[in-house]
Amino acid sequence: MFEKTSDQTAALRLLGSEARHILLFGGSRSGKTFILVYSLIVRALKAPGSRHMILKLHSNSVRQSVWFDTFRKVLRLAFEGVCVRENLSDGFVLFPNGSEIWFDGLDSPDRADRILGREFATVYFNECSELAYDSISTALTRLAQKTPLRNKAYYDCNPSGKRHWSYRLFLEKVDPVDNVPLAEPEDYRCMLMNPGGNQANLPDGYLEKTLAQLPGKRRKRFLEGLWQEEVEGALWTSELIAQNRVLRAPENLCRVVVGVDPAVSGDGDMTGIVTAARGDDGAYYVLSDDSIRGTPSCWAEQAINAFHRHRADRIVAEVNNGGDLVESLFRSLESQVAYASVRASRGKYARAEPIQALYEAGRVHHVGVFPELEEQMTSFVPGAYAKSPDRMDALVWAVTFLADGAACGKSRMIEA
Repeated sequence: MFEKTSDQTAALRLLGSEARHILLFGGSRSGKTFILVYSLIVRALKAPGSRHMILKLHSNSVRQSVWFDTFRKVLRLAFEGVCVRENLSDGFVLFPNGSEIWFDGLDSPDRADRILGREFATVYFNECSELAYDSISTALTRLAQKTPLRNKAYYDCNPSGKRHWSYRLFLEKVDPVDNVPLAEPEDYRCMLMNPGGNQANLPDGYLEKTLAQLPGKRRKRFLEGLWQEEVEGALWTSELIAQNRVLRAPENLCRVVVGVDPAVSGDGDMTGIVTAARGDDGAYYVLSDDSIRGTPSCWAEQAINAFHRHRADRIVAEVNNGGDLVESLFRSLESQVAYASVRASRGKYARAEPIQALYEAGRVHHVGVFPELEEQMTSFVPGAYAKSPDRMDALVWAVTFLADGAACGKSRMIEA
């Protein structure tokens, strides 16, 4: 039996208001997705033949985390007796009154075309902090189905930085593109929902033993639901990374390398392992963050796995603290692996500055979202970062190696 929390009751009042765009933001497991799916089902049942869409960055993710999990749970707990037909091949559920809820991702052009081919009464952007604003704008052009309902866009997120488009749009009431005040600010409303208000539905100890134990910045985001101030003096901002984010890399990648920043010691330090590529268009694409905490053989095996998974041309590892031992380690696991060593002769900030300049020029794109890597990038300030930014270092080594090559297809040793 479904019993609404007081936060969910307040959220439903907001969702039923005249506002056309509504954002629920806050900490992890606060009941945001549950109540938004609940509202979507109510709308589908109210308007026979209406069509609604739930969008996420990746189609696999929206199916697993929203359709197969939250949607089915909401239907079972709150709409007993309502039977739906699931069309797994096309990606929608059909209600007895002819209404539909579609589930899709924005991670490929064919899926975007499929979205643009239909009109909807509701579009719900799940985890919108992972989505670029131009993707949002494109999807909103299909919020045009004529029904008795007032067409609405729903959004939810764990808050990111204050330069993210969602903060600017819903909190500052400013158009993220034109940087001017919204013409109809009353159409954009938001509400904070934190896990403390959903404690009745959480496992014992989740707040105290999981969220409360997170490092400071992540605790503020996932427990307290706070928007993050950009770190003064940091090279990267969350907005700089977000505005260059892409859904997938182009097919014409001409060089792929796995950057490795080995752990200095074996007492719990992380080894940064980041794979990046260069395309024929001269742009760079960050493909994965496989950073790991473990023994040397463990992180070396992880890097080799990334090398094969992305069909990389080379592993590039920093050797200031390991010298020939790092190469020997890789060779012991796979004798023929393509390998290059790099040695730091300048500080981290000096090495990172040229790479940040590539981001500012719009030439480095993250293929998807890498939360831990991006947190390091937006937090690193020279002399103020307590631990070595291992993930960031691995990224810098990888992109530097790619940028240093005279042309695609050629590789050479670098010293930076």
